[in-house]
Amino acid sequence: MNAISFTQNDYPTLGVEIELQLVESNTLALSNSIDEVLKALPEEFHQFVKPELMQSYLEINTRVCRTVAEAGNDLRTTLEATEKAIEELGLKLFWSATHPFSSWREQEITVNDRYYRLVDLMQDIARRLLTFGLHVHVGVDTGDKAIMVSERMLRYLPLLLSLSSNSPFWEGRNTGIHSNRSVIMEGLPTAGLPHLVRNWSEYTWLINHLINTGFINSIREIWWDIRPHHNFGTVEVRICDMPANLNQVLAITAFVQCMVVALSEEIDSGTYQADYHPMMVQQNKWRATRYGGEAELVNHDTFQQQSVHELTSHLVDLLLPTAEKLDCVPELKSILTLHNETGASQQLEIYDRTGSRREVVREMVQKNNWRTLPPLR
Repeated sequence: MNAISFTQNDYPTLGVEIELQLVESNTLALSNSIDEVLKALPEEFHQFVKPELMQSYLEINTRVCRTVAEAGNDLRTTLEATEKAIEELGLKLFWSATHPFSSWREQEITVNDRYYRLVDLMQDIARRLLTFGLHVHVGVDTGDKAIMVSERMLRYLPLLLSLSSNSPFWEGRNTGIHSNRSVIMEGLPTAGLPHLVRNWSEYTWLINHLINTGFINSIREIWWDIRPHHNFGTVEVRICDMPANLNQVLAITAFVQCMVVALSEEIDSGTYQADYHPMMVQQNKWRATRYGGEAELVNHDTFQQQSVHELTSHLVDLLLPTAEKLDCVPELKSILTLHNETGASQQLEIYDRTGSRREVVREMVQKNNWRTLPPLR
């Protein structure tokens, strides 16, 4: 069995990955233009702007950061360079987890052996992965800690999906759900809510088994909603849709960093982990998928339904002391309004008012411009 070494982090460092859509300025349809974008982008940004499975989107990664504010400044710098490059190509960036009218059938796979192997293995399940998400990494000290934090974070993942929901349209249709990205992702055999593993040793065994039996090509094909990342030494939260704007990204990032740190401290102090049934998490994830910020989620402690806003407010109160230590109080508090401002609710309001999916893209690009958003601090 091949050992998988976990990189130790002595501080809860941050890494943020955002997946953005490349759309044509005039038609607002997706554009298979990542190669042209990378050629136009200054070389010093190539390590932070990367291609993904489809040629119509790009991924922006931060450096390793210590605070949410630092991560925000890092993203702004890269966004500025990226937008300058794509403007000359007649393109814009669209912050959404699916596209309102462009079809996956029209998208081209990025020229990369790994992506070709993935499509060969998954066929149309991979070809239709025209979805865009937010991934937040928080550093922890051991692999066992990453496993334990991931398990304890499970109950909070549906809330994060509710707050980030931003994919109500698919194949030119209003799907009737707020996070269709979640439905598409769960078509993958190694996506969705993670399977329970008890420690790093068992996780290592599982990954080796999946590779050795040909179920996956590499550890990178574990796409759980939350997972340990051995190279970075992090807990990686992957459940979120791509939020509507940068401020929403930073609010969710603050919540994730605070929650990982709070749970890590609980583990270090020996706090008992209360039992909860996995089906309760699955139920809440469905509610989040269907209703987004308007969902009623089941409280794991009281077994009663509560609004997204009620649950968020309670958790923010609990996390404020942690946020003060991490210097992210303004960003954490800003999450309190997200239930009314999700990308899904914005897109649906625009469509109800205009009857045009093209206008949905146009208005979302205009109103969620990171340059004109009010500062969080």
